[in-house]
Amino acid sequence: MTDAASIALPERALILATGPQRVKFLHGLLSNDVAGVEVGHGRRAALMDVKGRLLAFLRVLIEDASVVLEVPADRALRLEALFNHYKVAAPVRFARPATRVFALIGSGAADVLHAAGLEPPPAEGRERHARHSLGEHSVRVVRAGDLPAGGFVLHAEVEAAAALLAALAAAGAAPLAREAFDVARVEAGLPWYGIDVSEDHLLHETGLLAQLHSFSKGCYVGQEVVARLEGRGGHVNKALRGLRLGAPAQAGDAVTVDGAEIGRVTTSGVSSRLGPIAMGYVHRNHFAPGTRVEVAGHPAEVVALPFAAEA
Repeated sequence: MTDAASIALPERALILATGPQRVKFLHGLLSNDVAGVEVGHGRRAALMDVKGRLLAFLRVLIEDASVVLEVPADRALRLEALFNHYKVAAPVRFARPATRVFALIGSGAADVLHAAGLEPPPAEGRERHARHSLGEHSVRVVRAGDLPAGGFVLHAEVEAAAALLAALAAAGAAPLAREAFDVARVEAGLPWYGIDVSEDHLLHETGLLAQLHSFSKGCYVGQEVVARLEGRGGHVNKALRGLRLGAPAQAGDAVTVDGAEIGRVTTSGVSSRLGPIAMGYVHRNHFAPGTRVEVAGHPAEVVALPFAAEA
């Protein structure tokens, strides 16, 4: 990986919430505290159903006259319909702007943004964001907590997408292959909705409770399930773990012990630093770091995430 690299994220889309009760409405629905977030700041949160099943991960960005929600693209239409269902008569409106989402990662990412005329937001706190002009269009720059290597998410109007990529390249950002991006994400222990997380999972199973959940806020959809699990010490039947692999694997490969399946790989790749690695869910009887397992018939070892902490 170069000092800075960019990649398109077609799996991400935006929903724009407007209206005088937009923040109050979202605060009562999402797992994290968004009511106390200032303009120019943001939070990541989960949306659950009443059984605690994860419907989506969202990036919630507070602007002067709107709340910008970055969501999984294949769920955007469903989420918009769900929001409209929940709002009842609340004066909140939702729209899906035509926007492209990009990632810029690497130790030189901030320098690239500066050189491209897109000043990065202040370093204090993830999800800080700001808008900048790029020709006749605007680009939103976000310090993203779900990207590896000190990454930034960039939101560009469709008409500005090509100009943005050209500006980043001229400032020194190399194009990043998806395989390399996923390896960096696995090393950093960053599961993504739609790839590593689905409606089959609970927030406690993902390892993201502390990042996506407020322990002090009031009611939200799915809170009873989260509170019940907390009352039981957070114990779940399976959890996301890292896997050091004896050979490269594929998403969906079985994790086994003595021939019995005890989990599945969600994302895998070959790290230049660590060799073949993966993330996957492992049954609680075997998810302690150091546990010997097999993945697709090859020896593997369960490790804590992120890999960087144990390498």
